[in-house]
Amino acid sequence: MMVIAAGWIAILLFVGGFALDRTLTGLVTRNFDDNLGYMLTAMVGSAEIGPDGEVFFNRPLGDQRFLEPNSGLYWQISGKGHDDFPSRSLWDRSLKITTSHFDDAPHVYDSDQFDNEPLRIMERSIILPGSDVRWWFVVAASRTDLNAQIKRIRLILVWSFIVLGLGLFLMAGAQTWYGLGPLRRVRRAIQKMRTTGANRVTDPLPLEVQPLVNELNGLLAHTERQAEEARTHAGNLAHALKTPLTVVMNAATAKAPDLADTVIREAAVMRRQVDHHLARARAVGRRAVGLSRAAVWESVEAVLRAVTRLYEQSRFDLDGNREAAVQIERQDLDEILGNLIENAAKYGGGSVFVTVDAAPTDPAYCEIWVEDDGTGIPPAERTRIFDRGARLDTGKPGTGLGLAIVRDVAEIYGGSVELGESEDLGGLMVRLRLPRFAG
Repeated sequence: MMVIAAGWIAILLFVGGFALDRTLTGLVTRNFDDNLGYMLTAMVGSAEIGPDGEVFFNRPLGDQRFLEPNSGLYWQISGKGHDDFPSRSLWDRSLKITTSHFDDAPHVYDSDQFDNEPLRIMERSIILPGSDVRWWFVVAASRTDLNAQIKRIRLILVWSFIVLGLGLFLMAGAQTWYGLGPLRRVRRAIQKMRTTGANRVTDPLPLEVQPLVNELNGLLAHTERQAEEARTHAGNLAHALKTPLTVVMNAATAKAPDLADTVIREAAVMRRQVDHHLARARAVGRRAVGLSRAAVWESVEAVLRAVTRLYEQSRFDLDGNREAAVQIERQDLDEILGNLIENAAKYGGGSVFVTVDAAPTDPAYCEIWVEDDGTGIPPAERTRIFDRGARLDTGKPGTGLGLAIVRDVAEIYGGSVELGESEDLGGLMVRLRLPRFAG
């Protein structure tokens, strides 16, 4: 992070320094050129044509340096067919002028025609009154002072920006250190939680990171719940398998004559228990993936098509909200509805009525009613019937795990299932409540 910050600071300072250097050096150079332009205007305003056609000044130029040899400030007037008219400061030298073009406006440029003395030259072409000759008025000044000023400006800029860059880098480092301070406290709190065996971050922390701490504690609580559920499932499965294994072990030890039948029977029991816990584990895994969505009407129709083939003599009716959607995986919803509708067809009197979204005013939950015209379940048995392996009618095939799976999967997704009496058909009514999808 600090490397990136240092890189951006360096880039911004370089761009800003370059722009400021161009601006300041341009101002100094324009001021230098303005002085040359003032002198050139004074030359043109003072120039006249003498009786012999030569140029002369009707008044002397004001700057004393024009009279001092090699002073660094020079002027010269040149015309085709006439001798150059130079300032005394040129002494035995003359300015080299290109007379192949005509400059209506002052033209400025740099020149190295004098040894060890770079020049800044401004020139202009003028045809004076009373003369047909094109005269070249030239003012030149040594760039030594101008270059020295630019050098001083750049030196000041370089050192200023170095100090500024170091200050910004130190400020960025201090800000980063201070800004990451709350995260360091969170790290120490997590380290303390790991070493002390705590299951929550309880240390007082700054408000800036409190939302992060809340999310972390929520994640820890979620993980703890999942671990507890896994331990519970493992314990339940071990307990469920313990009895069949004991029966098989006793039969094998006693060399019972019906050992094969015993193994087959108890293996079927163990398989049902394993299937039940696998279904619950799959639901937990799918719930952990993220927010799920399933269309209830489509799921009910798919289940009814399958169950109708098994119970062709039963009548199935479907009504309710076709647009209802719930927060559950479609596969788990199909499994729940399949168990409920198949039980209604198996144990009912031949009529099954499914209502989707029976309580549409409830914004949080979608209710699905499955009713039949069978004998129903006595109120005293409606709690026990959800236990694994519990069955009231042993005359029909079944495992006794269907309602247990329905309850477990519904609770995994935050729903519930209740049993009651159907007012329309007189048999059992199963009220399934699942969280409504709010997307």
